[in-house]
Amino acid sequence: MDKKAILIFGVGQLQQSLIERCKQKGLFTVGIDPNPDAECRNDVDAFEVVAGDDYTTTIIIARKYNISGVITAATDKPLVMMARVAELFNLPYISVETAQISTDKLMMKQKFIEAGLPCAKGFVINNAGELTDLNISFPVIIKPRDNSGSRGVIYCESHEDAICAVKEALQFTKKGNVLVEEFIEGREYSVEGIHYNGEHHVIQFTEKTTTNFPYNVEIAHIQPADISIQQQNEIKILIAQIAETLGFENCASHTEIKINSRGIFIIETSPRLGGDFISSTLVPLSTGFNMEEALINISTKSNELSNELQICFHKFSGVVFFQLPEGFIKRIGQIEEIKKVKGFHKCNFDLVEGQRIPKIKNSIDRYGYSIFQTDEVDALFMSITLCKEIIEREVLIEQYGR
Repeated sequence: MDKKAILIFGVGQLQQSLIERCKQKGLFTVGIDPNPDAECRNDVDAFEVVAGDDYTTTIIIARKYNISGVITAATDKPLVMMARVAELFNLPYISVETAQISTDKLMMKQKFIEAGLPCAKGFVINNAGELTDLNISFPVIIKPRDNSGSRGVIYCESHEDAICAVKEALQFTKKGNVLVEEFIEGREYSVEGIHYNGEHHVIQFTEKTTTNFPYNVEIAHIQPADISIQQQNEIKILIAQIAETLGFENCASHTEIKINSRGIFIIETSPRLGGDFISSTLVPLSTGFNMEEALINISTKSNELSNELQICFHKFSGVVFFQLPEGFIKRIGQIEEIKKVKGFHKCNFDLVEGQRIPKIKNSIDRYGYSIFQTDEVDALFMSITLCKEIIEREVLIEQYGR
């Protein structure tokens, strides 16, 4: 095989843009996924069905295609396996220890506390019964130690709320226990970074909008975030400290933070590209810099990545995920009107007439989105507002009990 082969972990919609970028770079794409019906299985050059914990078969496939790099996007699940493969084949990637810490929110928190980094206090419980013996100040956040996409993450204002939340969160973890974490007030942001050659580069700041509690699911992202230059500089220092503490090298990073009157607090981080189109689409639209391409170059030891990661331009970009009342879709009208809104980039609506509108409890429950790019922030907010109005007007819902 003349082309370099790259092993892509995950062949779903979250990895679609990355797969396309790898092919554009002239790489032979080998995709592995535990799901034989993975959405993008026909988009890769070679597709193999492999269980997420099957190290032996993963190694056989890596040798079969003589891979030159490992890569993924928007998921934490394969990070430890990727690190083990990279270690065996001497490929650029984070260490196995870094992957293990980064996929366990308790271990991550312990590392932050040891390093004196600002984060939410928290502890682990095995079942709801243990809440009775603990002196807890509410509100708190209950979350799995080992999942992403807001799965099982629940805000609790009382002991009764926490009992129900623990039972629900335990359904989204393989650990057998869950985190109880103090609730940090403030606006929520994410920080997109690249870590290479011992240097830590912040590429963009993203401002988040979430659903109402108790399920804190992300329903919009705006770039760049409205953060002061001083706060940006403080965050850049914090990201470097996080990277040094956890050992981020030869990777991207997606770090969630909150800012309030007391300062900047780490919620969690991961040595990967952000999901929700943040890294794949919003960053290129707002900066002209392609994080996927940079990560591909790092992963395959390409000489194309400069030590100076240059931002090409400064624009505004955003994604809004559609949100409708619970019920059933009675009629879908002219939602194509969204494409006429200023700055429109792309959109998708996954539901059809007669289908049930679910309550959005995690990112999987969302059912459509629209993405925009504008030169001015006011124009971006206006476009997002118009998009919401079109969806509310053109999708007729028959609500429960009516």
